[in-house]
Amino acid sequence: MALPHDLEVLPAQPGVYLMKDAAGTVLYVGKASSLRARVRSYFQPGADHSLRIQMMVARVREVDFKVTGSEIEALVLEANLVREHQPRYNVRLRDDKRFPWLKLTREPLPQLVECRDLAQDGARYFGPYVDAGAMRATDRLLRRLFKIRSCSFALSGQPQMRPCLDYHIGLCEAPCAGYVGIAEYNRQVDQAAAFLRGEVGDIVSELQAEMQAAAEHLEFEQAARLRDLIADLQKALAGQRIVSASGLEADVFAAAQHDDLSCVQLFFVRAGKVVGDHRGIFEGAADDTAGEAIRAFLTAYYGERPDIPRLVLLAAPLEDRAAIAQWLTQQRGQKVEVLVPERGERRQLVELVRDNAADSLRRWLTDRDQQRQRGEVAATDLRDHLGLPRTPFRIECYDIATLQGDWSVGSMVVLEDGRPVKKAYRQFKIRHPHAAPNDYEMMKEVLLRRLQRAIEGDPKFLPLPDLLLVDGGKGQLGVAVEVCETLGLQQLPLAALAKRQEHLFRPGQSDPIVLEARAPALRVLRALRDEAHRFANTFHQRLRRQSGLRSILDDIPGVGATRRTTLLSHFRSTQAIREASLDEIAALPGLNRPLAERVKRYLLQDHSGDQDEGYRDDPAGDA
Repeated sequence: MALPHDLEVLPAQPGVYLMKDAAGTVLYVGKASSLRARVRSYFQPGADHSLRIQMMVARVREVDFKVTGSEIEALVLEANLVREHQPRYNVRLRDDKRFPWLKLTREPLPQLVECRDLAQDGARYFGPYVDAGAMRATDRLLRRLFKIRSCSFALSGQPQMRPCLDYHIGLCEAPCAGYVGIAEYNRQVDQAAAFLRGEVGDIVSELQAEMQAAAEHLEFEQAARLRDLIADLQKALAGQRIVSASGLEADVFAAAQHDDLSCVQLFFVRAGKVVGDHRGIFEGAADDTAGEAIRAFLTAYYGERPDIPRLVLLAAPLEDRAAIAQWLTQQRGQKVEVLVPERGERRQLVELVRDNAADSLRRWLTDRDQQRQRGEVAATDLRDHLGLPRTPFRIECYDIATLQGDWSVGSMVVLEDGRPVKKAYRQFKIRHPHAAPNDYEMMKEVLLRRLQRAIEGDPKFLPLPDLLLVDGGKGQLGVAVEVCETLGLQQLPLAALAKRQEHLFRPGQSDPIVLEARAPALRVLRALRDEAHRFANTFHQRLRRQSGLRSILDDIPGVGATRRTTLLSHFRSTQAIREASLDEIAALPGLNRPLAERVKRYLLQDHSGDQDEGYRDDPAGDA
């Protein structure tokens, strides 16, 4: 067998191994309690491997490895390396970006915010959520029920400003204006946190007691408000399915498979009720057991350190179940059991989750097939109308966003097989601004940079599209033609979509191509053009926002974004900070007297000509 040297040097210690092909591409990442025994098992004559593993072993030309201190460390490292390399033969989560969280900040009047990174900042995190849409629906429900503020001001609990629109439409009780005290507001925040933990029944009991007390004290308006809140919570409770009469608390995983795809479904069961669920679609699961997909989802999900229950139920056995249980125990700080139930109520629950996984996978496949069919029809329609040499499988669209020549940016969005490929999207900061806004020159720069990178072999800009679309009319199309001729890419199919009349232009044709409003080709191009416009504007607005937030306070050591916001929210200007006393500055949340002295000393130096806000020069380049 090949690889004799690699196999000889393998240690008998726990770690992670990386199988690579002749080009050095990582084919597979795995973990083992003994690297020597595990890796050698792949290359034993007559080894009983699945077809997927047989194909992988035939391509392996090198084995790299990393020794870890324990099998648990190997488990964590394996998940990180799979995320980093996306190996062809690992079971991989589609759209594997960091899961979003809901976060209750640590401050006198906490905010509820969305985030994708955990920080050791004392805040309370809830999640992670695989479905960002479900998370935002939960966010909206919490704001409506518990009046959690949506502003990002650093509030101290004292009246600082007038209430905003949220107060007037009943979504906030205006702690910024002092209309609700710190204690009462934080009680509502604690109720929101209990809701996120699935403790809805306890909240209802507490609110019912408060409603009764308010009625006895003739506080009828307060009692009516509590009555309405209880009714809304009971509606939320009504949507929770009771699955256990014994008050079971567990996370339940099950999977369904079709070809090389798997759908893993996760149910959160708290107090015997399903209080939420997540779903993940995985690729690369051909002829594997459901356990591989469950394991991939479990390690990715719990790697984000969510609220782990004492019991985790699985529909299929895992080879390293004991190591995973030990890892989860470390994560939680208390013992966690990982079980595969064989009978009884728990087995029925696992089968219920499996049925839901199968239904979710059927719906996902149906949606994918319908979208693919629409894409095929539109691509064929586009080929016929534009006279393209072949059906455009990959279409790219480009747009420019600018405001009087400032923060000019370009965007590139990609459609493949009728579906957007967001990992292939690119953003460009214009490197050569002009005295007057010049869309043609900016488009020329973006196209030159994109196509030159492809010619140089940059994998981030390959392959070339089957159709390159620019947002604009004949002028923008002329720019694209000029760029392609300069780079020797005359055969690249080009088109332009005019904004107003939505006419299509092709090189060498003076008259536009007019498509029916409901033509599949026009619908796809319009959607792609709008997506390029949205993507460019989002980038443009972010640069403007980042530049506009620049303050001379940022130059003071120890004053970061949070303290800068606290100071400007309270004093409203740097001039007011100059005139404030040290005690006033030091009393703000997150500040102290030494820092207050540093701020005063800096501002009282020769900085009187500086403005509260200015612009920061951001070096040009691809985002």
